[in-house]
Amino acid sequence: MAEQKRNYDKMMTEQMRRVEKGTKLLLHSCCAPCSSACLERLKDTFDITILYYNPNIDEREEYEKRKAEQIRFLQETGWAKILDCEHDKQAFEHLAKGLENEPERGKRCYLCYKLRLDKTAQTAKEQGFALFATTLTLSPHKNAEWLNELGALAAERYGVEYLYSDFKKQGGYYRSIALSQTHNLYRQDFCGCRYSKKRTNEKTEP
Repeated sequence: MAEQKRNYDKMMTEQMRRVEKGTKLLLHSCCAPCSSACLERLKDTFDITILYYNPNIDEREEYEKRKAEQIRFLQETGWAKILDCEHDKQAFEHLAKGLENEPERGKRCYLCYKLRLDKTAQTAKEQGFALFATTLTLSPHKNAEWLNELGALAAERYGVEYLYSDFKKQGGYYRSIALSQTHNLYRQDFCGCRYSKKRTNEKTEP
C-alpha cells in the first residue's frame, strides 16, 4: 500500500492551536505577494518577523525591487517586522555549480530550498525565535513535500521548532493574488534565478 501523503495544512493548524498567542515566529519570505496570504493567516497567533533571504535572485535590481515591495507591504499592513540580510548571491551560485542543466523543480531547486530553510532555522535559533517557517509552500510551483522535509531536518539540526505548512491550501494562493491586487504589489513571473528567468523567456519568445 502506498504511503499516504501528510496533510501539512492540518499539521500547521494543530501546531497553532498549541502555541501561546504572541509566540515569536521567524517567517522566511520569497516576496511580498507570497507573504501576504501567509501573514494574514498567521498574524493573529504569532509575533512575526519576516526574514528576506533570497540569494537565488540573480539581478541586484530585481532583488532590491522585491525587497522594497516586501517592506512597503509590511508598512501598509503592520502584520510583521522585517529582518533584512545580505543578498548572498554567491551562496546560490556555489550550490548551482554543476547543476546548470537541471530542470526546474529538480536537484538545483531542492538545494535552493535547503539553503534558505537552513539560514532561517539558524537565524531563528540565534535570535531567540520559538519557531520558523517559509512562505514558499504557497506557490503551486514549489514542492511542499520537499520544503516540509527540509524544514524538519533544519529544525533538528539547529534545535528550533519548524512550523509545517502548505499555504496554498484553503485557497491561500488565490487569496495572495487578491491581496496583491488590493495592495498593488509587483508580482514576478519567475523565481528569481537566472535559470528560471531563461526558461520563462523561452516560453514567451515568439
